Amino acid sequence: MLTKAPKGTKDILPAQTYKWNFVEGVFDEICRKYGFQEIRTPVFEHTELFARGVGDTTDIVEKQMYTFDDYAGRSLTLRPEGTASVVRAFVENKLYAGVQPSKYYYEIPCFRYEKPQSGRLREFHQFGVEVFGSSDMITDAEVISLGADFLAELGIRNVELHINSIGCPDCRPNYRELLKDFLRPKYDELCDTCRGRFDRNPMRILDCKSPVCQELVKGAPMMLDHLCESCSGAFETLKEYLNAFEIDYVVDAGIVRGLDYYTKTAFEFVSGNIGAQGTVCGGGRYDNLICELGGPPAPGVGFGLGIERLLMVAEAEGFKIPAPAGADAFIVCAGTGCKTAGIALLKRLRKAGMHAEMDGMDRNMKGQLKQADRAGARYTLIIGEDELRLNKVSLKDMTSGEQRLVGMHDVEEEIRGGINGRTI
Repeated sequence: MLTKAPKGTKDILPAQTYKWNFVEGVFDEICRKYGFQEIRTPVFEHTELFARGVGDTTDIVEKQMYTFDDYAGRSLTLRPEGTASVVRAFVENKLYAGVQPSKYYYEIPCFRYEKPQSGRLREFHQFGVEVFGSSDMITDAEVISLGADFLAELGIRNVELHINSIGCPDCRPNYRELLKDFLRPKYDELCDTCRGRFDRNPMRILDCKSPVCQELVKGAPMMLDHLCESCSGAFETLKEYLNAFEIDYVVDAGIVRGLDYYTKTAFEFVSGNIGAQGTVCGGGRYDNLICELGGPPAPGVGFGLGIERLLMVAEAEGFKIPAPAGADAFIVCAGTGCKTAGIALLKRLRKAGMHAEMDGMDRNMKGQLKQADRAGARYTLIIGEDELRLNKVSLKDMTSGEQRLVGMHDVEEEIRGGINGRTI
């Protein structure tokens, strides 16, 4: 067990980390273009934050949270999602006192105890964005546009935007009663979880993944048909703005989202390349969450996007993430006293900003040359006793095979010239 990672976790090895670095860099740049600032929050929070923020009728709170007591008896939970933590930071640090809206993005690990499956782990990683302070539907459209641009930047084309409105505290109560009236004759056939949701949050029954419950809710009344004037107007405005952004969408009345805090806008980007669980990115508006968590009345909207699933979708679409470049130079030492000179040159090259390496296994010259090839080195710098006596190195272009003597203090200039396109 000591040499096996816990179930639902996965090592990200060097053969994969360059892919993560790439998508993280793309996400950082997209967020910068949209005027978002990075925020970093603790990996665990007080349990009450998620119970109140995420919702005590959600699968996350009921079944999936990693919760523990610390030595002082406080109940803490590894964060299962990012929004509640960012809201807590917004309230605690009085960021609402600044000029609004506030626009944040984050890249975080999250933790949920669920059955591991393709693209879903118990420790998973998430990109997210949140905007606080604006109730204008331009904000919803901009958040969706950011997600669409990010996916397009990664070559993900076979993806469809689904949008819905799930109402607000003014229109949802009447709809909930209509839904309960529809479900009441089928109550005994619902799964145990959905029977528990019947009185507390019947809308969550629409989101149940049980095939039996999915069949039972067919023909149920939809929130979209029972919106108040404000929610209906907001949804029409959202569609108008998405059209202005030239973003195609499908109105999907079945989208509920898995978290209780959503109001009005709910959306998902759904891929056709990863099977039934095709949601790549999901989010929406939550106008009451900040107030519920102790802050002033302030609306919010955002999304979360799983990095593991994102990489899986990009790969399924055939997107090739560029592999990292090899070493600029590899120093080969052959002879008495050469290694010390090699170390001095190694330090100089690195100080000059170059990716330089040197053998650390005491290999012979043939083995060092093989290692230079494995490192993908553009140039090999050979220091033997003759080169050392002349205060020079043998500079070999690993692409052309050309080799010549270069002064020890001219090496940086020669390598930089070759990297920039000038041959040696």
